[in-house]
Amino acid sequence: MGDLGGTCGDDGGGDAKGYQAGDRPVPPACSYPAPVRAEALDPVLLRTFVAVADLGSFTAAAAAGGYTQSAVSRQVAALEDVCGVELFARGARGVRPTPAGEYLLPHARALLDRLAATARALDGLRRLDTGTLRLGAFPTANAVLVPRALARFRARHPGVRPVLREGTTERLLPMLDAGDLDIVLVSTHKHPSLDADHLVPLLEDALLVALPSGHRLAARDRVPLEELAAEPWIVADDPEAIAALRVRCEAAGFVPETPIRVAEWISKLGLVAEGFGVTLVPALAASAVVRDGVVLRAVASGRGPRRTVYAAVGRHARRSPAVTAFLADLRDVAGDLHP
Repeated sequence: MGDLGGTCGDDGGGDAKGYQAGDRPVPPACSYPAPVRAEALDPVLLRTFVAVADLGSFTAAAAAGGYTQSAVSRQVAALEDVCGVELFARGARGVRPTPAGEYLLPHARALLDRLAATARALDGLRRLDTGTLRLGAFPTANAVLVPRALARFRARHPGVRPVLREGTTERLLPMLDAGDLDIVLVSTHKHPSLDADHLVPLLEDALLVALPSGHRLAARDRVPLEELAAEPWIVADDPEAIAALRVRCEAAGFVPETPIRVAEWISKLGLVAEGFGVTLVPALAASAVVRDGVVLRAVASGRGPRRTVYAAVGRHARRSPAVTAFLADLRDVAGDLHP
């Protein structure tokens, strides 16, 4: 076993050879044991040490822990080797901690208690008793899909705190890749294909056309896109949004005029209501953006313009219980919205 105090050489009580009168000799350096490495403090060894100290016997500790007596003896010896001191005084009537053992005992208990608390905290995360769900979504998804899914999730897991960030698909995917978000809702509205590692399709979202309620085509259930070729189109002042609109309109045989460019739905539909143009509205947001003076109609050409809505899960979050549970809620709500 190691030496508690280390060793020091003779300090040379007499005059040291080679020193002149009046010189002060330099004492030889002391030798101390190497520091104890924290990672060497095996919880199994510490638990056995505490059991022996509490029960006063290797035999009793072995029975309590499901070990043989020789295994307990080896574990105590291994811990004594790590500590560099004797931890128990062995006697005919059992064992009792040495002063070093008495000193170690409260520290060992505290460490084992901390480990147990850590295990309980991890169990809480796995059971969704606590934790955080970091979510991102594009604005339309936040109108209905996300609130309903979050409401289901919160009803079952009230201890998990949701953190929500709104943004475009182009902004959210880099945040997911960087590990700032765990799951994001994205769409193919501006991009026919998405560059993401793990995409889960949720629904196909049709794009409706918003018309003034007095429009010549407002009475129809379905409106051919080509019949709106002469209309001014209201679109966000964003190159990708404008390009996406052009692709859809050119497929119907015309290039859209876009003199009015605003981003917010409340602004777009206010302008539509007053007859300043028409715009496309995702069906996913239809119930949330409806207003007086505006009608929403399906597009009659083929399947009509539509986009796919996906949940993208971060590589770091694929085994997250919170993400797994929320993804199930998203699928359920998406199925309710678009059966």
